[in-house]
Amino acid sequence: MLPVIFALMASSLLAQSTPAPVPPNYSQVITDPQQIASKILGRDVQPLSIEKLYMTRIVGGTTWSPDGKTVAFISNISGRNNLWLVPADGGWPSQLTVSDQRQIDPAWSPDGRWIAFNSDHDGDEQWDLLIVSPKTGAVVNLTNTPDSAEEGQAWSPDSRYIAYMYKPRTSSTFEIDIMDVLTKRARALTSNTPKELGNTGPLWSPDGKQIAYTQQHATGKNSNIFLADVATGKASLLTPHTDEHNYQATAFSPDGKYLLITSNANGYDNAGLLEIASKKIDWLTNEKWEIGSGTFSPDSKRLTWTANVDGNTEIFLYDIASKQTTSLPLPKGVNELGGSGSSFSPDGQRLLYYHNGPASPNDVWVYNCADRLSKQLTYSMLAGINTGDLVEPFLVHYPSSDGKYQISAFVYVPDNAPRDHTHPAIVYVHGGPQSQTVNSFNRLVQYLANQGYLVIAPNYRGSTGYGKEFMDANRFDMGGGDLQDVLAAADWIQKTGYVDPKKLVIMGGSYGGYMSMMAVTKSPDTWAAGVPIVPFVNWFTEVEHEDPLLREYDLATMGDPVKNKALWEDRSPINFVDRIKAPLLLLAGGNDPRCPKSEAQQVADAVRKRGGVVDLKIYDNEGHGFARVENQIDAYTRVADFLKKYVPAPPCGCSLE
Repeated sequence: MLPVIFALMASSLLAQSTPAPVPPNYSQVITDPQQIASKILGRDVQPLSIEKLYMTRIVGGTTWSPDGKTVAFISNISGRNNLWLVPADGGWPSQLTVSDQRQIDPAWSPDGRWIAFNSDHDGDEQWDLLIVSPKTGAVVNLTNTPDSAEEGQAWSPDSRYIAYMYKPRTSSTFEIDIMDVLTKRARALTSNTPKELGNTGPLWSPDGKQIAYTQQHATGKNSNIFLADVATGKASLLTPHTDEHNYQATAFSPDGKYLLITSNANGYDNAGLLEIASKKIDWLTNEKWEIGSGTFSPDSKRLTWTANVDGNTEIFLYDIASKQTTSLPLPKGVNELGGSGSSFSPDGQRLLYYHNGPASPNDVWVYNCADRLSKQLTYSMLAGINTGDLVEPFLVHYPSSDGKYQISAFVYVPDNAPRDHTHPAIVYVHGGPQSQTVNSFNRLVQYLANQGYLVIAPNYRGSTGYGKEFMDANRFDMGGGDLQDVLAAADWIQKTGYVDPKKLVIMGGSYGGYMSMMAVTKSPDTWAAGVPIVPFVNWFTEVEHEDPLLREYDLATMGDPVKNKALWEDRSPINFVDRIKAPLLLLAGGNDPRCPKSEAQQVADAVRKRGGVVDLKIYDNEGHGFARVENQIDAYTRVADFLKKYVPAPPCGCSLE
């Protein structure tokens, strides 16, 4: 294990430029593929290795200590996602928990005695709720329930209770429970919620007498905010509405009179203040991008939100009295608010946030509101990697083949690459499908670009970040119009002049793995190779074996399997394996509750039966994706070797070695 390098002295992040306000009516111009050009370094490209890239650290959830002196965070510094502590003024981190299992979502109790977090077993997502003493490191498992999940925890103001989401393995519904930390006794705040609904994101009122939560439909396209009395469990609806709109609460105001919310009631996610007594909403933004509400400052004078503008995220501070909005002077990339409960420090003078960019892995930073400067608290990039050897992507736009939509994509072009139609290209498909490829650090993509592969990562219809209509566009059409958007990405990248049309690769994880399988079966002549990662391939067996919550999502987005049988059959790539011409590499997790390993196994068995080329690797101690560093290195080394064998890049100072 290589040692992680942490700076002893915190440095200040100076603004590269002050981001402009989010435009209200934004429309990008279609990108000419010939405008995309390789960067000429004037030197050879320094080769990167999978091992070195995956030794860059992953940083997860964060939480302020009540005195504002320490930040707890999740990191895989040790090779596992465990809990660490670092001084809020900067310094060397110390490991608080040591476990072979992954841990997530730390939340510091208001009295400072405990930090709550979650841990599952070998990626099975049956999360337990645990607490650890920040002074002694003593860990207490509050739930210890291998066949249910407890997550999304929030401390009561007096630190006596924890509210959290609870779901048995066999259930499709999250309920909200409250546990007395002293006795470990839990009681239900919500119960008998219909199977297609789930309760998430519990928030305690400042007086500890009420809990706000969001009740969401399995489709992810309709939700409401409820306010429940802690003593009786009686709940009232705060967001009555018709049609399908999402409403989500993110914070109580310190006086308990308002909730800061996010909603797409106008067709796009925007931030608003919901007055609890009147149920009236005062909209703070009116943008046609994805706005995400944050939290209030302790003195109620300011609040925060983020704006995702075509895959780049900015952080905004809003002064409530003056109604003035200020963007934080941060570099381009993905800047997200940190902190469990609040991103503001207890004194309200600092903000905890994450910065993530194509040449900088996700790290924790603290922004000082007075001097508008930031300090870096974690250092995920290893000293052995020169950021000058990492590729900055182009943000491009192309029309969908049916002319309905403008598709956004990030394109990575290898440095020093000649425009001579010799390079392989990878269409890299994100999962979800309600997700988005953003301008962030991607270890595998950086490796592939370094080795001579062009990469295009499209945000096909169904992706988040582009409004409600676009997100809904593949409903009851999974593997239809969205697949055409992916195929259009393959067409577009060839027009750059760099790509050999006989060297196209399709690759993706989860729903991206499904799309990869759809691509190699529905457009078999397009591809020289396919790499489906944790895919599903058969809608019928997927809904039979997946987590019940995801089953409700699939039923709501694909319709009834009997009435819509023809659609289910047509959109199940396992039925068209005989069409596959490209060699396949499949990767799966042995404990995956979302896309069970049996899905990938079906493909491997069917392809082998007909004499095709396929390699399958199942990681028995992983779930939906790979959390253990040694498995990450093994998996993506397999990808590299597979591509080297079947779709090699030309020698250009960045060949596979």
